[in-house]
Amino acid sequence: MSRRLLLALLAAIAVFLVPWTVYVGVTLPERFDTGQWRFAWVGFDVVLLLCFAAAVVLGIRRSRATVPLLAATATLLFCDAWFDAALDWGGPDQWASLGTALAAEVPIAVFLLLRARSLLSGDARQRSLTMGDIAVHTNPAYQRLLGRMPATTAELRTQDPSADDALRSLAHAGYAHRARDGRWHSVPQHLRETNPDQFPAADRSAVTAYLDAKYDRELRLFAWAAQRRTTFGEWAAGSRAGMHLTAKDLAEFDAQYLELVHRYASRNPEPTSQTRELALRFYAFPAPEKLP
Repeated sequence: MSRRLLLALLAAIAVFLVPWTVYVGVTLPERFDTGQWRFAWVGFDVVLLLCFAAAVVLGIRRSRATVPLLAATATLLFCDAWFDAALDWGGPDQWASLGTALAAEVPIAVFLLLRARSLLSGDARQRSLTMGDIAVHTNPAYQRLLGRMPATTAELRTQDPSADDALRSLAHAGYAHRARDGRWHSVPQHLRETNPDQFPAADRSAVTAYLDAKYDRELRLFAWAAQRRTTFGEWAAGSRAGMHLTAKDLAEFDAQYLELVHRYASRNPEPTSQTRELALRFYAFPAPEKLP
């Protein structure tokens, strides 16, 4: 189904529901006795239980299906809160149902939605490159410390007596933080490519030199990987694609790629015996008519 057809179908359903809701509101009786009342509510609670259990299983397996399941579970909790409060309104259980909805069902549903959003995008946020970032990336002492993290201050100090001052600078710049376990951890940065012309005139040459050096390292990295492409085994993957996109499409694609990277990086925030540090790159640029 095409995107336009799907949007048209959703819009048509929304329009249809307007008169239908008015009709239901006018014609339904204030009171209605029905059979299978217990079966309906027990069945609803069983479905809710299965959703929570499935979310646990999928969460342990780190499945992408966890996100829509959390959203569905939250929706069921909202429905449970609404019908409990609405059907008990004016009865002896009115305040108990309302209290349960406000104190448990709605907060849990909101938490599940926020968690689903976090799993989907994490805290991935891009920001523009600054001169402070350039100072951190071009300082060998800072890079050595970041490469040795996670580590305690004492462990870092044994290899670099001036680690205290450097750690304070890195923490102030947002590149490192000390966790509750007392160890320093590096903080990933997602820096948006910046045009040197956007910097003050006095800084443009430094920014240009930094970007030139950065892309020189990238080219050398790709050349190194190309020479060893048959030696990586299962630890290498790659793909190439060409597509027609608007500038807005490209910005959305870039944002979703960043969210994907953040989501997978959060699985193993520290090195383990089962992991290896991988170099990931994403570049998109207008395709040349002919390679130089």
